[in-house]
Amino acid sequence: MSEWTQTIEPRGRLFDLKLGELWHYRDLIALFVRRDFVAQYKQTILGPAWHLIQPLLTTLMFTVVFGYIARIPTDGAPPFLFYMAGTVMWGYFSTVLTGTSGTFTSNAGIFGKVYFPRLAVPLADLLSKLIAFGIQFLFFLCFVGFFMLRGSVVSPNAWVLLTPLLLVIMAALGLGLGVMVSSLTTRYRDLTVVVGFGVQLLMYATPVIYPVSALPEPYRFWALLNPIAPVMEIFRFAYLGVGAVSLGLLTYSVAVTSVILFVGIVLFNRVERTFMDTV
Repeated sequence: MSEWTQTIEPRGRLFDLKLGELWHYRDLIALFVRRDFVAQYKQTILGPAWHLIQPLLTTLMFTVVFGYIARIPTDGAPPFLFYMAGTVMWGYFSTVLTGTSGTFTSNAGIFGKVYFPRLAVPLADLLSKLIAFGIQFLFFLCFVGFFMLRGSVVSPNAWVLLTPLLLVIMAALGLGLGVMVSSLTTRYRDLTVVVGFGVQLLMYATPVIYPVSALPEPYRFWALLNPIAPVMEIFRFAYLGVGAVSLGLLTYSVAVTSVILFVGIVLFNRVERTFMDTV
C-alpha cells in the first residue's frame, strides 16, 4: 500500500499561514487569473476594450467637472493627465479591494467541495486586476507622450523607477483590506453594502481628484495619514513632474500597508477554518 504524500488538517496555530502552499498551487492560481480576466467582460460587445473605455470616460468626466467647472488646481499639470494618473492608480486599488472582499461568500460552493489554499482566490483576483492595470497604464503613457509632443509642461523623471514599489503598495493594501472585509462578511453581511459606497467615500479622502497642495494647511497632515496619499503624489510627480516626493511618507505608507496586509491574512486564516458553518 502506498504511503500518503500529503496530510490535510486544520491549522492549529493562528500564525500558521503556510504561505508556501501557494507556490505549489501556482498552476491553479494561473487558471483562476485567466478565469477572472476573461470572464469579466465575457459576452459583451466591446470586450477587453472596456479596460480602456472606463478610465477614459472617467477621466473626461473628472476633467470637465473638477477641472473646468469646479476649477480645482492640478499643480500646473494638464488636467486630463492629472486626472488620468489618479484614475489609473486608484482604479487598481479599488478593483482589488472590491474583488477580494467577496472571496468567501462568492466562492463558498467551490470551497466546500475541494481543498486548496483559500488565499489563492484573492491572490488570483489581484493578479488579474494587474493585467487590466497594465493595459490602462500603457494607455496613460500614450497620452503622456502625446501631451509632451504638443509641448505641454510634463516632466517624467527618474522617480518612475519606483513604479513597481508603488504598485506593490497599492496591491498589498487592497488585498489586505479586501481579505479583512471578506473574513468579516461571513458573519456580518452588512459589510458587503458598506464596501460599495465606502470605496467611493475613500476616493474623496484620497488625493485622486485634487493634489494635497490644494488643501488648507491644517488638513494636509490628516490627508497624508492616508497611506494611499503618498503613493498618488509620488506617481504624479514621477510621470508628470508635479507635486512633491517624501521618502518619509513613503516609508510610513509601506509600514501601514504591511501591518494591514499581515492582519488581513491572519484574520483570513482564522476564518478559513470555520467559515463554512456561517456562510
